[in-house]
Amino acid sequence: PFRISMVLTELRPSTTGTRTAASPPSTSLKSVTLPVPAVSAVLRSACGEIVVDLEVGRWRESASADELELLARYADPVLDIGCGPGRIVEALAVSGRPCLGVDSSPHAVREARRRGIDVLERSVFEPLPGERRWATVILLDGNIGIGGDPVVLLSRVTELLAADGMAVVEVEPPGATSTTMTVRVEDGDGTGGTGPWFEWARLAVNDVGSVAADAGLQLVRTDRVHPDRWFATLALSGADR
Repeated sequence: PFRISMVLTELRPSTTGTRTAASPPSTSLKSVTLPVPAVSAVLRSACGEIVVDLEVGRWRESASADELELLARYADPVLDIGCGPGRIVEALAVSGRPCLGVDSSPHAVREARRRGIDVLERSVFEPLPGERRWATVILLDGNIGIGGDPVVLLSRVTELLAADGMAVVEVEPPGATSTTMTVRVEDGDGTGGTGPWFEWARLAVNDVGSVAADAGLQLVRTDRVHPDRWFATLALSGADR
């Protein structure tokens, strides 16, 4: 049986892992470090377009009541992919729910651990504890873009979920365009700080069903959370829902 103590035990040894040549990089927006401290930041594409204003401050705040209400619908244990400073993991742990955050950024992991949150410094594409035993896997705050290919990322999620598990994926609102791009995070305060270029993707709620199917998942439902955040619930294809 799955026990969260197994996960916590695995956090103690070296967590560098071994990424295969075929594994895409697993940068999350919350794990990109700018050369200077940034109060605000933007995501800019290689063609110069500002893709989105990033909510840097929110990622360091506690989970919102809306987020906790949403996640209360799902079973434990919970795996948060691209957890950044660990705000969701912290909130779930405080409420007594077994959970684990995963992020490939040493900076994000150090910040989480300074807050007393146990997270794993590892790419989602490397071996993870509890594979095929997680009841819930979450990809929030744009993390469906990790690696620049949602089908590849969601295919990896199928290897993490228990047979009756569900994935919760934050997606773009209706009318948005699903796309892949090369981007970097830039300081929004005009001081000129920039992060490295990396591959990213955006997935609109209108397209999540077909993308999920290509990855071996099925769309269970979509939810709109105030003010205008959209989430898709996915299950393994063929699962009885």
